[in-house]
Amino acid sequence: MITASAVELRVGARVLLVPTTFRIAAGDRIGLVGRNGAGKTTLTKTLAGDTQPTGGTVSSNGEVGYLPQDPSSGDLTQLAMDRVLSARGLDVVLAAMRETEGAMASADDETREAAMERYGRLEARFTAGGGYAAESEAHRITAALGLDDRVLGQELGTLSGGQRRRVELARILFSGADTLLLDEPTNHLDADSIVWLRDYLKTYPGGFLVISHDVDLLRATVNKVFHLDANRAQLDQYSLGWDAYILQRETDEKRRRRERANAEKKAATLLAQADKMRAKATKAVAAQNMARRAERMLSGLEEARVSDKVAKLRFPDPAPCGRTPLTAEGLSKSYGSQEVFTDVSLAIDRGSKVVVLGLNGAGKTTLLRMLGGLEKPDTGEVLPGHGLKLGYYAQEHETLDLSRTVVENLRTAAPDLTDTQVRSVLGSFLFSGDDADKPARVLSGGEKTRLALAALVVSSANVLLLDEPTNNLDPASREEILAALRGYQGAVVLVSHDEGAVAALEPERVLLLPDGDEDLYGPDYLDLIALA
Repeated sequence: MITASAVELRVGARVLLVPTTFRIAAGDRIGLVGRNGAGKTTLTKTLAGDTQPTGGTVSSNGEVGYLPQDPSSGDLTQLAMDRVLSARGLDVVLAAMRETEGAMASADDETREAAMERYGRLEARFTAGGGYAAESEAHRITAALGLDDRVLGQELGTLSGGQRRRVELARILFSGADTLLLDEPTNHLDADSIVWLRDYLKTYPGGFLVISHDVDLLRATVNKVFHLDANRAQLDQYSLGWDAYILQRETDEKRRRRERANAEKKAATLLAQADKMRAKATKAVAAQNMARRAERMLSGLEEARVSDKVAKLRFPDPAPCGRTPLTAEGLSKSYGSQEVFTDVSLAIDRGSKVVVLGLNGAGKTTLLRMLGGLEKPDTGEVLPGHGLKLGYYAQEHETLDLSRTVVENLRTAAPDLTDTQVRSVLGSFLFSGDDADKPARVLSGGEKTRLALAALVVSSANVLLLDEPTNNLDPASREEILAALRGYQGAVVLVSHDEGAVAALEPERVLLLPDGDEDLYGPDYLDLIALA
């Protein structure tokens, strides 16, 4: 259980949450919703103990499992399966058991006997932690999340961002924590894994709070909804499932509007009468009383909901370029003995639209990093054509300098803009006032997405490399980027699990990894998009 007592959250002068009290108990399945930048991730970090509230207290009873939006996995030389098992401390015991097995084969009697005695103690610890049944459970979870034995046997540093994300989710689910805090858990999951996760959460015996823009996940799993209203800095708590919450929220809003309209009408009548009475000295006191009554009537009302602001996004008019601004020839990549792809070639013509498809781990992100110059191929080369101007959106936001502020990041992307122009662009992406001077490291995933997209808008790029650009976005912001994608006149190479994003792109070609085969795009590829 997690209990939040009078918790207040601020970022600089901005209030994210006024003092609020709530708890997450066993059986509570809570969906935390609100627009991008409302403070959902900040609240979740606070509940997990990663940050401290501005005011109030957070206490927990039992183990808490936290999946952050951008998980850092620590030791990148650790094997993926050992990372999962570390949730119960079994990775250390298994490593020691493997080491001891070697000593048990020693020809030296004393070494062998000492190793056998140590192995017995280690096996007892392993059994106490769940033993081989726990290991089998870990394999069931990882398999359900699309992590096969080949991936689990690799070091974390050799995995794609999506694979590392799924390893972290598997680790949290395997932990057996009493309370789960999950920030966008469906990011990087294929359709089958999302269905499995829904079923898993439906029957989870503990409590959980989940941030997700996946409406189907919320509809299937939650029995309470917390709405963080960015305009009022309030957490509206509904003890309802998703569909009932949507209906109740609209009912509440209609009631607020009706009450406010009635009160404003009555207050206007009182104020008009008070104005008439002020002209007579004998009725001045009565006029003041009537005016005060009108003010009280209005001050006691609940605020009507203000429509959430959405970043205004329009991709840049592409700079002039030659017929084929970007070419890749014979690209290959391996991590150690693990081959990702070999002999991949691609020509990006002016204004062409290409979608890159393949199962998780096929090398889609790796290919985009190579095209963007962030990673070197083992063989082959990437050749810029005449007038090439690249814009790269990275799913892990590597293009952002987290040590610098929001303003400084955009100045770097567009050094020719004046400070006024930079702040104007940031304002259209909902970074105004103190928000523009925040360090990028404190931004939520949705805010990082908006900042990275702002950098693309000012880039005048003629080739966009987009890696999961709709991840972390609320529905309104997602629709904004899809509309911008439809209208962009330059070339695009897109990696996405989002069928809507691919439909908005209207690609002419598809590149299939890891084989590197090219084909004309058609409806037959729709099923592969969700699986990719």
